[in-house]
Amino acid sequence: MRRGNFKVRLLIGVAIVAFAFIRRCSQQETNPWTGRTQAISLSPEQEIAIGLQSAPQMAQQHGGLHPDNRYQSLVDDVGNTLINSSIANKTPYKYEFHLLADDGTINAFALPGGQIFITYALFSKLENEDQLAGVLGHEIGHVLGKHSNERITNSKFFQTLVMGASAIDFGAVAQQIGQGQLLANGRDDELESDDLGVRFMMKAGYNPEEMIGVMKILKDAAGPNRVPEFQSTHPDPENRIEKIKESIAKYKKAS
Repeated sequence: MRRGNFKVRLLIGVAIVAFAFIRRCSQQETNPWTGRTQAISLSPEQEIAIGLQSAPQMAQQHGGLHPDNRYQSLVDDVGNTLINSSIANKTPYKYEFHLLADDGTINAFALPGGQIFITYALFSKLENEDQLAGVLGHEIGHVLGKHSNERITNSKFFQTLVMGASAIDFGAVAQQIGQGQLLANGRDDELESDDLGVRFMMKAGYNPEEMIGVMKILKDAAGPNRVPEFQSTHPDPENRIEKIKESIAKYKKAS
């Protein structure tokens, strides 16, 4: 009897795993803006809804929005210039740019669907509008690259493997984003966004060389004890600089 129960449980487990892999294969699609094949489960409308739902919590975690409307207007102007002059304006996403009051955390990040944030700590270290365009262009790249969508899909996939198809909880996605569980981009995501950022900058008339300056700011902020690349999910700033130079040369040649 026990052996029979074990066999039943084994068969159920195999069926769940098979279902998960079949479902994952069915979710593979080509990103129309990057050409990359990804596992995607959320529609653009769902991405937008998740981003809007998560945005207030993310702002609150960073001290709210910055009170200086002049700085916010600059962020809006540069961000919208990048959008309006690139393929980003052909996407269904609703881009909004937010300057956060946080003056102690050097960071910028994007939520699914177009909600983009930069902390005042990073904003205040930028030397010119071109560097701001580099930061915002990079974050637009994350949205366009559907990186959060891909991580959410992968998260759902592994939940399915462990708990079965009925265990997927879309209502928990916004909470996971707020806890930072779905915001950590991998190396390939960062490099793809750097490449897209260079492309957006050049289309909008900004100097892409200034993105190298942004990498130096990030490197200095990390200090001498930064985590080696092989221990980190992010590429080392020095390696990102080399890839950015390659992207600049590639797009200059194409133009």
